[in-house]
Amino acid sequence: MLALLFPGQGAQSEGFLHRLPQHHAVTGTLEEASQVLDIDVLTLDTPDALRSTVAVQIGLTAAGVAITRALAEEQLLPEISAGLSVGAYAAAVSCGAIHFGDALKMVRKRAELMETAYPSGYGLAAVSGLTEHQLETLAAQHAEAGNQRVYIGNVNAPRQIVMAGANVTLDTFIERALAAGARKAMRLAVSVPSHCELLAHATDELVAYAKDVPFHTPQTTYIGNRGGRPLYTADAIRDDLATNMRHTVRWFDALTVMQEMGARVLIEAPPDQVLTDIARENFPDTTALAASAFSFDKLVATARRRLGMDGL
Repeated sequence: MLALLFPGQGAQSEGFLHRLPQHHAVTGTLEEASQVLDIDVLTLDTPDALRSTVAVQIGLTAAGVAITRALAEEQLLPEISAGLSVGAYAAAVSCGAIHFGDALKMVRKRAELMETAYPSGYGLAAVSGLTEHQLETLAAQHAEAGNQRVYIGNVNAPRQIVMAGANVTLDTFIERALAAGARKAMRLAVSVPSHCELLAHATDELVAYAKDVPFHTPQTTYIGNRGGRPLYTADAIRDDLATNMRHTVRWFDALTVMQEMGARVLIEAPPDQVLTDIARENFPDTTALAASAFSFDKLVATARRRLGMDGL
């Protein structure tokens, strides 16, 4: 069974849209995105553009849908789609729950709300080597010491957690985490405090916006962010997309559910391989392939072989 994984903000890198496969489905998708948003999407991966939450989130969504469509033309159709944070929008397109144009407009609205709420001074930090419970305890101690509160934003693996908050307090929290035994702690290339209560008001505005966005019953399985569980209705997916910036992303739970459902080949959409590395480390019996690490032809051949499609 094939599952597609779509990364979140932080996976972007300079020129990532220009490194997408030279495939007519990719070209057509980027042209469609440009028409829908009345911009040239290929301008969104310059160093200056990548300072913008709006540019990054639109670019990641377009890249995810582009690779999905290119794979579909090679008969690589996912039975499961899951995305981390803004990656959930491409996942929702992949499973048929929302049309691409509507997803792009909702992503733009989401990113604008996030950027307006926190134009500067906030972000994320990744901590490896400590559990969620240990980090919750450290966060409480950090607040008790008179610092601004930090929040658990993503649980990517049992000991790979992303924290959200103000830059100054994240920097001091990193020191606290390292002193407490964290193997590694570093800031991420994200300029907003995603997946915590700091975005409660922005979430309320996006929920109101999403009421008028057409959603559809998914044709294949969509795995949600908040609960890390399959969602089967249009309304449930609408709610997951509209509210995920306020709630902790349970990515490891989502990966676990995919394994339980029988996903044995995972393909991560460009531009990075963070989700692939997490899957390989925690589920070594699963084939995890980062699209960005292969030529498109080799990616297709490898996936088909691992899925037993060679003779098809």
